[in-house]
Amino acid sequence: MAAGDLGPADGPALRVIGRARTRWGPDDCPKNIGRARERGAPATLEIDPAFAPALRGLSVGQPVIVLYWMDRARRDLLVQAPRHVDGPRGSFALRSPNRPNTISQSTVRITALDTDTGRVEVDALDCYDGTPLIDIKPWLPSIDLPPGETG
Repeated sequence: MAAGDLGPADGPALRVIGRARTRWGPDDCPKNIGRARERGAPATLEIDPAFAPALRGLSVGQPVIVLYWMDRARRDLLVQAPRHVDGPRGSFALRSPNRPNTISQSTVRITALDTDTGRVEVDALDCYDGTPLIDIKPWLPSIDLPPGETG
């Protein structure tokens, strides 16, 4: 497996494009992006210089979907019983980072952008400092809103 890849050598691999820089650690990380915003903690996406050209076309104020690998989450929980719901639910019915593939996502807004250095500041992020980033995608209401909803 190449450096920066996540996954087994004989199966799908994800390339780490950078790291999230947040103020969160295991003892104080918010449970979701809404709580991260409430706590007023912007975050920085440090993109590896090799991938900085991929930031071209993004702009300050734009909403983006950030995908990240919750590298410290459990991968063996298929059914969970979180406190905020009544009864156990399957991992696919929850936003928990504990899942077969620990991919998480948040829709955030770009607050500052430096495409030369690969630094993208966003309004918030709900992951530990140093969490591997695996993708950034533009959020587009024409694509990302469910059918029949208006934005």
